[in-house]
Amino acid sequence: MFTGIVTDIGKIVELEKRGDLRARIETNYDMSTVAIGASMACDGICLTVIKTGSNYFDVEISAESVEKTHIKFDTWIIGASLNLERALKVGDELGGHLVSGHVDGVVEIIDMKEEGDSTRYVFSAPSDLQKFIAPKGSVALNGTSLTVNEVHSSNFGVNIIPHTKEVTTWGFSKIGDHLNLEIDTLARYVARLNEVNTASNYSAL
Repeated sequence: MFTGIVTDIGKIVELEKRGDLRARIETNYDMSTVAIGASMACDGICLTVIKTGSNYFDVEISAESVEKTHIKFDTWIIGASLNLERALKVGDELGGHLVSGHVDGVVEIIDMKEEGDSTRYVFSAPSDLQKFIAPKGSVALNGTSLTVNEVHSSNFGVNIIPHTKEVTTWGFSKIGDHLNLEIDTLARYVARLNEVNTASNYSAL
């Protein structure tokens, strides 16, 4: 589990296709404290560390993960920056919201504009995930815990403050970029409960 609070910006320094995609990611983490087999959120994708070095770690990404994430849009290239977060430990502060690292779909940035000191981003969401996105609810985008400001049909918006842009890859984002979306687990359960209740009401008629 993760919290959606990015703690480092990593950089892809090697990529290799070995059936699955293998990547080496450069990081500022103290790698002596990262065990082989540890979970690492990379742009919101929960991946397993399979090798470490003094300033890097290696991960493998399955073909299914590539297909379900923004990687299919060739976002993972040599030199690309990634939001990183280490797995949550018991006793850690939960500063964002609970994030599993299991990407539900991909959104696209369709608009950006400055609002005071913040930047308003508008995204188009996949049709099957729109019902899980609600105003003032939480989403994880490229591993960043964010609050939804408004929802209009298939689009939704969030505001990014300057600090977030400085400590994550949001400072590099632009219109047309594709990002990993993980919906809030609570939203999933509420939607499912509503479906069950609706079905029960119909069956009682």
